[in-house]
Amino acid sequence: MIWPGCCAVGGEIVKMPETAIYVYQSIARAVCDHDVGTMFGLMGDANLFMIDHYVRGCGGRFVPAAHEGSSVLMALAYAHVSGKIGVASVTHGPALTNCVTALTEGARGSIPMVLLAGDTPVANPHHLQSIDQREVVKATGAGFEQMRSPETATWDVARAFYRARVERRPIVLNMPADFMWCEQVHEMAVFEVFDAPGYVPEGDALDKAIGMIASSKRPLILAGGGACDARDQLIRLADRLEAPLATTLKAKGLFGGHPYNMDIFGTLSTPAAYDLIAKSDCLICFGAGLHDFTTDRGKLLKGKRVVQIDMDARAIGKNIHPDAALVADAGLTADNFVHWLDEAEIPPSGFTRELDIPSLTTHPRDQRDKTNAGYVNYIAALEELEKALPKDRVLVTDGGRFMTEVWCRISVSDPRSFVVTANFGSIGLGLQEAIGASVAAPDRPVALFTGDGGFMMSGVNEFNTAVRLGQDLIVIVCNDSAYGAEHIQFRDRKMDPGLTQFDWPSFAEVATALGGHGVAVSSAGELEGALHAIRNRNRPVLIELRLDPNDVPRMRI
Repeated sequence: MIWPGCCAVGGEIVKMPETAIYVYQSIARAVCDHDVGTMFGLMGDANLFMIDHYVRGCGGRFVPAAHEGSSVLMALAYAHVSGKIGVASVTHGPALTNCVTALTEGARGSIPMVLLAGDTPVANPHHLQSIDQREVVKATGAGFEQMRSPETATWDVARAFYRARVERRPIVLNMPADFMWCEQVHEMAVFEVFDAPGYVPEGDALDKAIGMIASSKRPLILAGGGACDARDQLIRLADRLEAPLATTLKAKGLFGGHPYNMDIFGTLSTPAAYDLIAKSDCLICFGAGLHDFTTDRGKLLKGKRVVQIDMDARAIGKNIHPDAALVADAGLTADNFVHWLDEAEIPPSGFTRELDIPSLTTHPRDQRDKTNAGYVNYIAALEELEKALPKDRVLVTDGGRFMTEVWCRISVSDPRSFVVTANFGSIGLGLQEAIGASVAAPDRPVALFTGDGGFMMSGVNEFNTAVRLGQDLIVIVCNDSAYGAEHIQFRDRKMDPGLTQFDWPSFAEVATALGGHGVAVSSAGELEGALHAIRNRNRPVLIELRLDPNDVPRMRI
C-alpha cells in the first residue's frame, strides 16, 4: 500500500511535499510550457492520465487517431505546415512498433517533432508488452530520450523539445508507466535554442565560388528545402545574374509567379526545361541535397560546375561532390554573392533572354481519345482538378506511381503548403498527414491525392477522423484496382499481372458510409459532377477516379 502524498521509487516509499503533483500532471504542464496547443495520439495504459490532464487541466487540444502511426504522421504534417514542433503520444510496446514507418518518414524528412511514448513499468521487466524501445527507435533514425526519474520529468521533456528543434528530427521521450503516479514539485523548464542564422563565408572558398559564378555564361539557381526562407535573396541574385530559377520537389512553389521560374528541376522537369538545364554551365545550389531524382542520377550535372551552399556541412557532397562549397546560410550567402559581383562589376549573363517560360513550365498533354470505356483520362482529370481545387489549398500527396504527375501538374502557393509523404518511399501515409495539415491550417482547404492501395492500407481507418473533426478535406483517390508500380513491371516483362490486381470496394460509397461525401468518376461526363461536389462541399469529399491500369503515365523518378 502507498499512502497519499507518497511515492514508491526503487522499492522505497518517499514522503513528498504537500505542493507536489503527480508526474503525469507535470508532464502535461511541461508540454504546455513549450507552447503546445495541440497533441495527436492514441491513449493507452502509460499515457492516458497525462493526456486527460493535458486536456482537462491545461486546456490543450487532443486529436485522437485510429492508429498509433497515424498520430505521428499527423504531427509531422502539423509541424511542416505550422512551422511549430509537432507532438504526439502513444503507449508502450506494440503502440510504439506501430509508429516505426512514421518515425522513419519524419527522420528522413528532417521534421522536428516529439513523441511522448509510454514504456512498461521499470519494476516489471516481464510485462507482456515489454520491448527494448530504445533499439526500436534507433532503427528509424529518430532520436531517443529516456525519462530518467520522476524528479527529472520536466527537464527530460524540455530536453526532448530542445533536441527536436536542434536536430530537426523526431525525438521519442520514453516514459515508464510506473512513474506516472509518483509525485514531484513541478518546475518549469524550457531550454533556449540558439538558432540565429550565421555563417557568412569568406576566404578561399568564397573566392572560388564567386569566380565560378562570375565566369559562367549560363548560370542556373537551384533551391531546395533548406533554402525556403531565402526566397527574396535568391530572387535578387537571379535578377542580378539573369539566371533562371528552379526548385527541388520539396521547395515546389517557392518561386511561383517570378518570370525566371522554371519550376521543378530534375526528372520532374518539362522536356523544354530538361533541355535548358543541359545547356547551363554552372549550377548554384542552395539547401539542396542533389540526390538521384534531382540530378537524374548525375546526368544533369555533366558539363557544368556545381556550387553548393548548405548550413549543414554533412549535406555538402553527400550525393554529388561539388566543385565549390560553402557551409553557410542561404540568404546571407546570396546577398554576399550580389555584393561581390557588384564590386567586381561583373555583367549579367543574359541567360534568361533565351527562356521560353511557357514551354519550360507546361507539361505535355495525354491523348484523351484513347481512354477506354469505363475509365477517366488521368491527365485530363488532373488538368480539370487544377482549375477546380481552391486556390488557397494545402496540397498533400501520398506515395505511389500516380504522384509524379500530381507533383508536376497541381500547383502550390509555397513550399509550406505542400506536404510530400515520400521521404521513405512508403504508400499509405497521405490521409493521416492531410488530417494533420488541416489541424495546422483550419481556415484552409486541404487537397490529398492518394492511390487506391495507399488509401486501402491506411486511409479507410482515418477518413472518419476527418469527418469527426469537421475538416475541409478533399481526397482524390486514383483507383486503377491494382498496385500500379508492380503491375507495370509485370506488363513490361510480358508476364501476367493478375497478382497485382484487386477487386476493391467502391471508395466513394465507403466515404459516404463513413460520414463524408463520395463521388465515383469513370468518364469525362462524370468528372463534372465531382467538380460540382468540390465546389459545394460541406464535409470531407472523396473523388474516386477510376483509371485503366494499363494506361496510366509512368512514374518519372
